[in-house]
Amino acid sequence: METYGKILLIAIPIFLLFVLFEKWWGWRKGFDTVRNIDMIASLSSGITNVTKSVLELTIIVAIYPFMLDHFALTRIENQWMIYVITFIILDFNGYWIHRWSHKINLFWNLHVIHHSSEEFNLACALRQSISAFFNLFTILLLPAALLGIPQMVIATIAPLHLFAQFWYHTRHINKMGFLEKILVTPSHHRVHHAVNPEYMDKNLAQIFIIWDKLFGTFAEERADVPPVYGISRPARTWNPIRINFQHLGLLITDAWRTHSWKDKFSIWFKPTGYRPADVEISHPVNKIEDVYQYQKYETPSNTAFSSWAWIQLFAMLGFITYLFGNIAYLNELNTSYIYLYGAFIFLSVHAFTELLDGRKWAWIWELIRCGFGSAILLIQHDWFGIRLLMPNIPLVIGIYFLISLAITLYFSNPTRRETSSN
Repeated sequence: METYGKILLIAIPIFLLFVLFEKWWGWRKGFDTVRNIDMIASLSSGITNVTKSVLELTIIVAIYPFMLDHFALTRIENQWMIYVITFIILDFNGYWIHRWSHKINLFWNLHVIHHSSEEFNLACALRQSISAFFNLFTILLLPAALLGIPQMVIATIAPLHLFAQFWYHTRHINKMGFLEKILVTPSHHRVHHAVNPEYMDKNLAQIFIIWDKLFGTFAEERADVPPVYGISRPARTWNPIRINFQHLGLLITDAWRTHSWKDKFSIWFKPTGYRPADVEISHPVNKIEDVYQYQKYETPSNTAFSSWAWIQLFAMLGFITYLFGNIAYLNELNTSYIYLYGAFIFLSVHAFTELLDGRKWAWIWELIRCGFGSAILLIQHDWFGIRLLMPNIPLVIGIYFLISLAITLYFSNPTRRETSSN
């Protein structure tokens, strides 16, 4: 928990700088692939994911230690080759998890957030799931257990493997020559994120494209088929918490509504997108029929509103920076503090993105958020021990809550956000 938080303190500003650089580069080249509010929504999604990861809100099923103790055929010494082997095993593991996430209805809910942006840029790489509460795929690390690879090595390589998947989420890098035969490149991954029928569920590899070529899921990016990005049932919201559970909500309601008892139990493991025939007729859902003839999700956003959205985003980044940098300190003060803090972060993202969506009751969520934060200030006479480091910050946070609520109330009137769209 504490170690990962320290890693993120370095990684987050680097990722943010690259995201902003891509926006600037696109503007400079006259090929802007980053819509303002979409980018802010992607960064907000990243905030929820890293908060969940740092707070370890996944129930770890202790399969790997068991496999290591009982199935190891040998023990590999801690040398550089073990890290290379582990990286390859994790990539093979990742390919199959990714493939099942695309092919099985229930598992798609764990991955849909990553595909929900209707753009393709570095920011959308940060759209990662918060809906996975059980780490059941550890069983795929059986090859690592057989080789006797220590759990510490897995824990070291896993975040590096994840971060290495960031760079290829861009439309500014064309095909890369011989590297196209070895690595997943931006061209390969543009295909993967596309909803074009020719590209659907292709290029599932994470680092080494060889897995797709071996297992029949490879597709080349074609000049005559420009990729169109998103998901076939568009999310139609900027709220990452809603997106994370939309598909699961549909599965639950479909299982409840269908008259087929077989479907009630089998729908979860049917191919992704499957719906019982009777529910498909009685409760149709919006689905893209022609990828070239649909309107991307957009909400009114004038310059003033966009500026406020950026201020709120950086405020949330400030809050999580304090959390990640002081996890051990917060645990010493009170073991419940980090989870209380996490609840505040999730509530903040939800309230903020409800406003981005222009929902009528967004101001109520902001009132709850600011009330929750103010209650913490009043009860603790502090903000999670920050007074010892910066004595005046609790007062600043209290003033911020008042300003945030007032501005949210102002922008809750849709006419105050209109004039232009970003």
